Amino acid sequence: MSVKHAGAARPRANLGRVVADLGATLLELAHGDPDRPGEISAVVFHDPLDRPMPPPGALVLGVGLHAPGDIAALLRTLGDQQAAALVLRAPVPLTEEVRAAADQAAVAVLGLRRGAPWGHLGEMLRSLLAQGTGAGAAEEESLGGLPAGDLFAVANAIAALLDAPITIEDRNSRVLAFSGRQDEADPSRVETILGRQVPERYARVLHERGVFRDLLRSDHPVFIEPVSDGIGGFTVPRVAISVRAGDEVLGSIWAAVPGGLSEERAAALRESAKLVALHMLRVRAGADVQRRVRADLLGAALEGGAGAGEALDRLGLSGRPLLVLGVALDERGPRHDLSDGAAVVHDRQWLGDAFALHLSAVHPRSAAAAIGAVAYGLVPMTGGAADQGETRAVRILQGFLDRVGDRSPPIAAAGPVARDLPGVAHSRSCVDRVLRVLRDGRLHRRIGRFDELQGETLISELRDLAMARGDRPTGALGRLIDYDRRHRGDLVETLRAWLDAFGDVAAAAGSVGVHQNTFRYRLRRVTEVGECDLADPDQRLALMVQLRVLRDAPPPAP
Repeated sequence: MSVKHAGAARPRANLGRVVADLGATLLELAHGDPDRPGEISAVVFHDPLDRPMPPPGALVLGVGLHAPGDIAALLRTLGDQQAAALVLRAPVPLTEEVRAAADQAAVAVLGLRRGAPWGHLGEMLRSLLAQGTGAGAAEEESLGGLPAGDLFAVANAIAALLDAPITIEDRNSRVLAFSGRQDEADPSRVETILGRQVPERYARVLHERGVFRDLLRSDHPVFIEPVSDGIGGFTVPRVAISVRAGDEVLGSIWAAVPGGLSEERAAALRESAKLVALHMLRVRAGADVQRRVRADLLGAALEGGAGAGEALDRLGLSGRPLLVLGVALDERGPRHDLSDGAAVVHDRQWLGDAFALHLSAVHPRSAAAAIGAVAYGLVPMTGGAADQGETRAVRILQGFLDRVGDRSPPIAAAGPVARDLPGVAHSRSCVDRVLRVLRDGRLHRRIGRFDELQGETLISELRDLAMARGDRPTGALGRLIDYDRRHRGDLVETLRAWLDAFGDVAAAAGSVGVHQNTFRYRLRRVTEVGECDLADPDQRLALMVQLRVLRDAPPPAP
């Protein structure tokens, strides 16, 4: 790939740019014209069971599509929606029907290399299409003659200077961008790019050799001797250099080279590291600005005040029913020491970014942002009744929890479908109330819908109100608690078991492990000591509410 192609004049977000930067390593052009005019507007996952409505110019990822008839039918639909391209798992079944449908729809067909995860491709595409598009950034802004924040362009320029394929990685050895000519390296480099992470077996060898330690300690190039590939061969040698901003290490540059660098190329690599640092800081600053702006707009929309309508307009979500979702860390777990504020903030930001990425795959018009301890999301509803919308909301949340796994398992809530501005604010309030119940841990579940848990939310709010007022059990319940404390009795336990069993003495006695006659005797003592009539429905309700709301309150003082 030439230096000219990596320069500031190159297109920033069209299909030709995608094929040029991700081709050969991740993608291949199977059919169509990659140089068609127009920018790519979004990256959308195709779901045959819940088809999204991609905006014009979308790049659609056809996960699981392999039947030529299904591919041809989708291409015709994408033609009506003016999509830019369809990505399929290679090898693409280019039958005559598929070719004809692609030509008729004017939609290019790309093949994703086997072994490359779809999620990784989605991240790479969004990273590539977002380069240099931070909030408030002018199109002509550049650093070192390259578009500001465009790490792919920087990687190609460094590759031209060193005459070697390049990867730019963050501190955790995750690939942020790569140059062309990766086929000139070795299988481990290709594996690194396909997995977007240095393979564990190579990372272990690098740790044992002290390579990462040397990178952290020095701002000079580090030469890495060939490493065994495990099948009788060796990797191509590497030269790496850390990327720094003052004392902070932002990442590193890795070049696959036949041998050590000359003094001129070593100097060029050191200067390149300084340029990469500027671009990485620009990417981070742009992401921070975008995150704050999006969080402010989403917060205004969820509050439902005077600026809610304008905020929804700017988010592109006005005039349509919306699903209101929320996820939060289960901070009661062993991973979350609330005294470590930095760790909690980091995990919350990680959760918000992961949730935003997940929702963008669900619907390209979705909006998500972390506001305080909760990451909220707004997803346009595509038809169906309200109950179907809430069912879809739970399915979206379950998919997110399945993807994030057990690393830091969150809790998630879905509010009622919002059909107008006041509905958005009300649904957000319902999400907060459900999350409050889930945080309590009494239900032993991670996902909740407001329509299922309204009763639990009311009990939780009564519990909060009683705690704020300092309420303690009085009346019949207070007398029973006082009796149990003085006589080591179990009248409160008997009352609770009887109420929970809806008056079924046999079931209640079995739950506390006593004979039915013994239980009946204790129940008579409850009415005598508590001075209450359990045949009165109002008194039963009052006792049930007290037991539910005040059960964690300390007993009254003697």
